[in-house]
Amino acid sequence: MKIDSPLPIPAVEERPRRLFYDDYRGASVSVIIPVHNEEDAIGGLIERVIRVLRELGRPWEVVIIDDGSTDHTLERLEPLEVKAIAHPYNIGNGAAIKTGIRHACGEIILMMDGDGQHDPADIPKLIEQIGPYDMVVGARNNGSHEPHRMLANNFYNLFATYVAHFFIRDLTSGFRAIKASVLKRFTYLLPNTFSYPTTLTLSLLRAGHSLSYEPIVAAERKSKSKIKPVRDGVRFLLIIFKIATFFSPLKIFLPFSLLFLASGASNYAYTYYTTHRLTNMSVLCFIASFLFFLLGLISEQIAQLRFDRSEEQG
Repeated sequence: MKIDSPLPIPAVEERPRRLFYDDYRGASVSVIIPVHNEEDAIGGLIERVIRVLRELGRPWEVVIIDDGSTDHTLERLEPLEVKAIAHPYNIGNGAAIKTGIRHACGEIILMMDGDGQHDPADIPKLIEQIGPYDMVVGARNNGSHEPHRMLANNFYNLFATYVAHFFIRDLTSGFRAIKASVLKRFTYLLPNTFSYPTTLTLSLLRAGHSLSYEPIVAAERKSKSKIKPVRDGVRFLLIIFKIATFFSPLKIFLPFSLLFLASGASNYAYTYYTTHRLTNMSVLCFIASFLFFLLGLISEQIAQLRFDRSEEQG
């Protein structure tokens, strides 16, 4: 028996879905560039940035934060069309970024380094994806790194991928565009050091925001790197563990819990087979396993409370 539908069913138009937010197509853009003793690179870099921004067809501003430079960086900024803020002394790259965020007026904030490594021509590729994505990061290829830094960055990327449960292509890239409304909710979490990209990436992923990577090629530095391989390598290793326990503590504590559980079970199996006894070592391993698991659960609850606070601030 045929039953006629009481209402006509409209034809479905076959077209690709556009995950797009129209209100970001013409959104204003703030470019934040932290600098410290970059007198040789900063003038040419800003001129190229302004040239690219003028071609975007949307409102823009360039915010330069001088982090206590002792050379002529500030003098190089005077004739340029920028908003300049100077720290009275060197506080840190992350602190300069936070100052820039507080002074930025754009709906999209783009951050880049002031040493000339990032190509301003890549700016449109990052900001045009804002809308579907909350943050877009310029992912450097391995050829952009020195061998020891390439190995270190690959390790950081793998470890962060495990923590975030999301494939991280470049954890430490400072070239990124992000919605201002999202960024300002996480500003209080950012450290004052070079590790702010790591913290920002894991913060957004942990809070359920979307992230995309855009391949870029980083040029050779025009100034001497401020990162020391041995000293800062150890510091970054400690930072990555700190950030991991900060955002996904159970993923750190649970492997240790399972390790002690497996050790205790293996030791008990051996001693039971040889002497038919449960030794103190097995008991200690079982207790340690239980304690690591409880610490992970408690830390996970604290981390969740922290992110609830960031949502309330938004």
